[in-house]
Amino acid sequence: MITIDFRRPTLEDKELLTSYFRKYPSRSCERTFVNVYLWAKFYQVGYAMVENTVVFRSKENGLSFAYPVGDPKDVKRTIEVLMEYSREQGYPFTMYCVTEENFAQLEEWYPGQFQIEYDRDSADYVYESEKLATLSGKKLHGKRNHINKFKQVNEDWSYEKITKENIEECFQMALQWRIENGCEADEEKNAEMCVTLKSLRLYEELELTGGLLRVNGKVVAFTLGEEVSDDTFVVHIEKAFAEIQGAYPMINQQFVEHECMKYKYINREEDTGAEGLRKAKLSYRPVFLVEKGTVTKREATV
Repeated sequence: MITIDFRRPTLEDKELLTSYFRKYPSRSCERTFVNVYLWAKFYQVGYAMVENTVVFRSKENGLSFAYPVGDPKDVKRTIEVLMEYSREQGYPFTMYCVTEENFAQLEEWYPGQFQIEYDRDSADYVYESEKLATLSGKKLHGKRNHINKFKQVNEDWSYEKITKENIEECFQMALQWRIENGCEADEEKNAEMCVTLKSLRLYEELELTGGLLRVNGKVVAFTLGEEVSDDTFVVHIEKAFAEIQGAYPMINQQFVEHECMKYKYINREEDTGAEGLRKAKLSYRPVFLVEKGTVTKREATV
């Protein structure tokens, strides 16, 4: 029997996991320590080192694994081990969050043996940072109007980078946002709010980058993110008060302009199938989506 010691990631694992993510980069928003660490409890995720690769396992729907992180020759050996491990545990072999590049590699090693079902709801939206900062061009004309209106209505506005001096104000704003948006009654909303509050509490330890927006001295929006690869920054969290018209477009634009211009791309994560969110994310004209799917073995045909 194969024994693999999966355990939930802790802050002590940050250096190890980040070193693997940096050495074998992906533009997928899941491939960061922050994402893995903050969501591990909700999605029942554990990790283990197998054949010199990092393997994440989820027990949310039985047993499934993220595509291993490591050198390709080690990844192939790991997949062999995971297939045998799944068989011994009595589950069909399944991998989640598999990108098109991952599947192409799999297909090269095991031609025709696996199938992938992409989940549109989990595809990440990736934008050019220059476009998000300048909002240039006819297609983003509406966004520029929102920002101009915001500036007209709120003459006393300002943008600041998040620091230890102002982060408590973001925390208090998030608590108020939670009350106003009925998070307690919605399990997923509540989980996201817990992740948001934990991100702020561990802002320095997690080495996040953030920005906030003030109107009349009061914090009305903030956003948090981190580098996911050399050319891509991922925005994990963005919160704004709904009654402040234009606050969402404004924090989005200001944050990219001030903190993200050294990156070519901005990953603003998925829409989870929410119609309003999908419409909003598409309206910013992504340059591409990072498609992710679930991989299973093909049924043997007689």
